[in-house]
Amino acid sequence: MSILNMIFAQVPETVTDTVNIISETAATAPAEAAATTASMSVWELCLKGGFIMIPLAILLVVSIYIFIERYIVIRRADREDATFMKRIKDYIHDGEIDSAKLLCKKNGTPYARLILKGISRIGRPMNDVLVAIENTGNLEIANLGKGLTWLATTAAGAPMLGFLGTVIGMVEAFFALANAGSSANISVLAGGIYEALVTTVAGLAVGIVALFAYNALVARINGVMKLLEGKTMEFMDLLNEPAE
Repeated sequence: MSILNMIFAQVPETVTDTVNIISETAATAPAEAAATTASMSVWELCLKGGFIMIPLAILLVVSIYIFIERYIVIRRADREDATFMKRIKDYIHDGEIDSAKLLCKKNGTPYARLILKGISRIGRPMNDVLVAIENTGNLEIANLGKGLTWLATTAAGAPMLGFLGTVIGMVEAFFALANAGSSANISVLAGGIYEALVTTVAGLAVGIVALFAYNALVARINGVMKLLEGKTMEFMDLLNEPAE
């Protein structure tokens, strides 16, 4: 009985000690986790990516600049004056060709330049007028699309460049592990691998930004193309209308 009493007497103390240990562990775990998380910021991760991060950063900055600059230009090109075609019609029917040309120059939009080209061809065969307008429209669309090649190349090339950085980092990690000798451990390899993977993440991020920017600009340019087509048809119908 005395032995059983001793065992039962120790049980509460053991349980109490276990609870205290768990409580201390639970209390210190968040602090340790916070310390670990705070010890590695995004900037520090970028610095660990190596020299490959430099061209990736350049690609990102240039892509953002092209997107903002092209977006502003395309947005201006998409601006439409509701009274423009009516005034052009009135000028042409009244024989005031110079006033119609002046209005187009003041408007300054791609569709106004299309109409200006068409007005300058009045008196020639209708097919010649249409061809001149279409050629001008193609030039306007090409001008709006400046920089899209860069965005498309960045969208495809940035992930590959990041993957190249990862391969280089993996080679360096295994080289360090091989040279570590008897002191080699998994932490040496793990550290090299996570640093190598930083460039893959960065390359994918830059590629995704460039891809979304490219698609957004293409969508806006398609809107401008539809506007130019509509204005072209409206102008050709205007030339075919009999004078009042």
